[in-house]
Amino acid sequence: MVLTTYLLNDEEVVVTVLERQMLATKEVAFISSGGGGGRDLWVMVVSSSPYEHMIGKPDVKYVANIHGNEAVGRELMLHLIHFFVTNYGSDPYITWLLDNTRIHILPSMNPDGFEVSKEGYCEGGQGRYNARGFDLNRNFPDYFKQNNKKSQPETEAVKEWVSKIQFVLSGSLHGGALVASYPFDNTPNSLFQSYTSAPSISPDDDVFQHLSLVYSRNHGSMYQGLPCSPSQPGFKNGITNGAQWYPLTGGMQDFNYVWNGCMEITLELSCCKYPPASDLQFYWEENRMALIKFLAEAHRGIHGFVIDENGNPIERASIKVKSRDVSFLTTKYGEFWRILLPGVYKLEVYANGYLPRDVEFRVVEQHPTSFNVTLYRRHPGEDETGSNFYNENKDHNRDHIIHFRPHPGTNTAAETNSGIFSSLSNGFNSFVNNWFG
Repeated sequence: MVLTTYLLNDEEVVVTVLERQMLATKEVAFISSGGGGGRDLWVMVVSSSPYEHMIGKPDVKYVANIHGNEAVGRELMLHLIHFFVTNYGSDPYITWLLDNTRIHILPSMNPDGFEVSKEGYCEGGQGRYNARGFDLNRNFPDYFKQNNKKSQPETEAVKEWVSKIQFVLSGSLHGGALVASYPFDNTPNSLFQSYTSAPSISPDDDVFQHLSLVYSRNHGSMYQGLPCSPSQPGFKNGITNGAQWYPLTGGMQDFNYVWNGCMEITLELSCCKYPPASDLQFYWEENRMALIKFLAEAHRGIHGFVIDENGNPIERASIKVKSRDVSFLTTKYGEFWRILLPGVYKLEVYANGYLPRDVEFRVVEQHPTSFNVTLYRRHPGEDETGSNFYNENKDHNRDHIIHFRPHPGTNTAAETNSGIFSSLSNGFNSFVNNWFG
């Protein structure tokens, strides 16, 4: 398919195109809608099992057009869907990916903003915000600071969506720069949301750098790290820590990571936010391989099941890789996944009513490490401490730390920030937002 025009010019076209794609390929595609602002948010699932979860297979996602005037990602998602469904069964790699992964694609999180955006406008803020004037990528609960901006319908819809599915990997697609940006986006140390030279390091920094490099190195030019203009910074290898670029409060990628255990990075796909349609084929060729290879990283690291002594799955068991203090939960089938680089690790597993357990394991480069964890019910008066290695050795010196995740829905109470410091910070941040993605 040669791209010469924007196919997603309005909501009716979005729905029509997605529905036709689904009807043409019922075995690998399914669409659903959820409440957004004035327009629905449409998600297509592309997989050999589009209608229901595949037990033991990870769920991944792309979310595009969170800023309405950043249109490249929105368009590329439609063509990625088309590429997947037309190559399934003939291309061995695509067939493997769809047979072993459920891929969820939200082409536009901000359709209201897109409606007022203008093709050919590479900079500026027209269409960036939703219909109520809110920046949706500053609207999520924040790990570092109180986010007092009123939670928007689009934000609530995405929060509900990700709370129901244990996503393993995610990409948030933007425009206005050419770089893969990874958590943390915010830092506890900056009073003003401005440029900083210090990165805000997450517990999984090695993995996030790897994921960002996977995208950058498979992209046509991102890996070169060139700036979009002389006034903008360049990025070594085409990647950056979010806060080191510029810190922001209420970003979606930090929310996905801290609240839901999903490894999300932000992908800035084009220097021009809303380029002419004649440039779309170029952007598709630049990003196609990177978009595919990135999703396959969900199959790196570990996966398995948490079960009880009778072999029954344990839902919502809390899991944490030791020394990486961001936890994640098992699904209703007891499944878990975690992207990790080669090495030896220890998994800490907790569930209400069960004795906690440690599991030591090794990750290799060639394939994911698969194992199950059995938890035993705690009897009245039984000590919670104690641990079991995967090799069944006992570790009586276990460092017993329970990590508490923030509760979703906090930090979204009031409509606006107050005070002179917030006003100064918001004013500077608006300048940064309109210049970059």
